[in-house]
Amino acid sequence: MVLLNLSRDNAGPFILVGIPGLEQAHVWIGIPFCVIYIVAIVGNCILLYLILVKRSLHEPMFFFLSMLAITDLTLSTVGVPKTLSIFWLGAREITFPGCLTQVFFLHYSFVLDSAILMAMAFDRYVAICSPLRYNTILTPKTIIKIVVGISFRSFCIILPVVFLLTRLPFCRTRIIPHTYCEHIGVARLACVDISINIWYGFCVPIMTVISDVILIAVSYTLILCAVFRLPSQEARQKALGTCGSHVCVILMFYTPAFFSILAHRFGHNVSHTFHIMFANLYIVIPPALNPIVYGVKTKQIREKVIILFSIKGTL
Repeated sequence: MVLLNLSRDNAGPFILVGIPGLEQAHVWIGIPFCVIYIVAIVGNCILLYLILVKRSLHEPMFFFLSMLAITDLTLSTVGVPKTLSIFWLGAREITFPGCLTQVFFLHYSFVLDSAILMAMAFDRYVAICSPLRYNTILTPKTIIKIVVGISFRSFCIILPVVFLLTRLPFCRTRIIPHTYCEHIGVARLACVDISINIWYGFCVPIMTVISDVILIAVSYTLILCAVFRLPSQEARQKALGTCGSHVCVILMFYTPAFFSILAHRFGHNVSHTFHIMFANLYIVIPPALNPIVYGVKTKQIREKVIILFSIKGTL
């Protein structure tokens, strides 16, 4: 209904510039972006296929991992195809409803990714700190409640962003110096005060993500305390090994995210071209690397991938 009740001021299209200052190199920049995007699509689809068909992977940890793969596919697919159409086809126009859709799914995927990582940290906490009660705590009913809860929370956090943008009149330029629509970038084109957008767009999602980080840190503090109480070195290494891939994914997700946020707020000497390039890499590189990390560091997935490709190789 929001998209159907747009004011006349918001009826026209927006123009996405691409990467300012690198317009002449757009065709060449698009090649690595396309390759990484294909890696993300193939890697996450293989991961989802293995989790779906292999009964040994029907565990809470792999269910959360499949949800992470779906969210990563959404994050990259919402942004990269439009970026490539700008680079290669010069298709710079985007409608206001299309822009709102892109804003919603990009921010929703980011917040949901953070919530999924928090849920996965809880899963690892239960698996290591209460292994005998793992199946009784993380029952299918509990997992469904967690999934519905984090999905609904992310939806409720990001939906107001759409309403905050639809209330704005855009009576000046409609040129967005970016490859995709994001909340504050679009809001800055309005010809009215956008302090509410700035306050909500920065404080609410960021405080939500920070709370996720705190809960993840608490989970891993308790995990480390439990691990170092184990009697043997082998048992400690095995316990830490089950968390290795998750920790790598956490670092790949939060480190560039907070770097980008701090650079936007305090890095006034950082060029706008760098900001845009970094923002584009962020929506494609973690989705491409996550399935690779889990494929290399998680024994169950690594074995299933080897079996899958060895069977195809013999056909």
